[in-house]
Amino acid sequence: MSADSPLPLPLILYSKPGCHLCEALAEKLAQVSNFTIDLETRDITTRADWLAAWEYEIPVLCWRSPQGEKILPRLSPRGSAQQLERLLATHCREA
Repeated sequence: MSADSPLPLPLILYSKPGCHLCEALAEKLAQVSNFTIDLETRDITTRADWLAAWEYEIPVLCWRSPQGEKILPRLSPRGSAQQLERLLATHCREA
């Protein structure tokens, strides 16, 4: 997928209420300008399997690729929206 694609970029954010790192990443996603983000936020406290998988890892950002859910590399909490855009451009494309 290219950065100029008109199609929304389907992303999943695994988070939990009160997580400041999760909130900061969601804010950065809202600042991304080269993609239209279709964000689904999943509260890991609502399902035992999500909690077991992500309890100590959140925030976890995934791309819903045509081949399935792909975990994206973690962006530093100090990373900028521009760095996030580069990460998305690099990792959210079809093989």
